[in-house]
Amino acid sequence: MANPKKNPLLGIFWMLVTGLCFVAVTALVKYLDNAVPAAQAAFLRYILGLVFLIPMWGQLRATRLTQRQWALFGTRGFVHALAVILWFFAMTRIPIADVTAMNYLAPVYVTLGAALFLGERLAARRIMAVVVALIGALIILRPGFREVDLGHIAMLGTAVMFAGSYLVAKITADEVPASIVVAMLSITVTIGLAPFAVAVWVTPSLWALAILFCVACFATLGHYTMTLAFASAPLTVTQPVTFLQLVWAVLLGAMVFGEGVDVWVVVGGSVIVGSVIFLTLREAQLKRQAITPSVNQPKT
Repeated sequence: MANPKKNPLLGIFWMLVTGLCFVAVTALVKYLDNAVPAAQAAFLRYILGLVFLIPMWGQLRATRLTQRQWALFGTRGFVHALAVILWFFAMTRIPIADVTAMNYLAPVYVTLGAALFLGERLAARRIMAVVVALIGALIILRPGFREVDLGHIAMLGTAVMFAGSYLVAKITADEVPASIVVAMLSITVTIGLAPFAVAVWVTPSLWALAILFCVACFATLGHYTMTLAFASAPLTVTQPVTFLQLVWAVLLGAMVFGEGVDVWVVVGGSVIVGSVIFLTLREAQLKRQAITPSVNQPKT
C-alpha cells in the first residue's frame, strides 16, 4: 500500500524550488565577481549563515559528542572548507554552466569513495556510472582541443572534496541527529575558512555583505526545500528534476551574464547527470527489491 505521506507532485515542486535556490546562489556569487577574494567570500557567506543556527543553540549545547565524532566533524569541516574555496574561485574563472555541470561529479565520486573507504560493494552499475561520468567531464574539458582553465581544475578538486564531505556526513548521520550534522558543518566550515580569509582579507563593502547574506539565505532555503522534497517523494521521482539546474544555469549565463552557450558543456553535463540519475534509480530499485517480501513471506 502506498505511503499516504508521499506526494510525488509535491516532491517535484519542492525539488524545482531547490534547483531555483541553488541557481540563485550561483548567480549571486557570479554577480559578486571579484569584489572580495574567494576564501574571504566563502568565509563571510558561512559566518553570516550562522544566524540560522540560533534556534538550535539549546539542542547544540545539550549534545554530547565523543572524541571520535569531534574528529569526524573537524575533518569534514576542513575538507568542506577547501571545497567551498575552490568553488568560489571557479565561479570567478569559468561560466556558470561549466561550474554547474562539473558539480554533478560529486555524487559519482561519493559512490566510488563509499566502495573504497566504507566497504560498500563496487558493483558493475557503479563502475559504469563512474566511467560514464568521467567521460562527461572529458567532453566538457576537451583537453587538447581547448585551453583548460584553472577554474575547471578547481571544479575537479571541488567535486572530490565535496564527495569526501558527504562520505563523512554519511557516517555521522548514523550517530547523531541530522540537525546536529548540519549545524556542526556550518560551525566547522566557518572555523576552517577563517585562516584562509584572514590571509587575503580586504575590507568588504556593505553591498558585498548584502549579496553574501542573500547567498546564505538561498543556500539554507535550498537545503531545507530539498529535505521537504525527499520527505514528499522517493528519489526516483525527485532526482531527475535536478537536471533542470543545468538548463537554468545555461540560460542564466547566456541571458544575464552574456556567456556563450557551449554545446559541449551541455552534452557533457547531460552525460554526467544521466549517469547520476541512472545510478540513483537503479540503487532505489534494488533497495525496493531487498525490502519487498516474497509471496511466501508475511507482509507486515
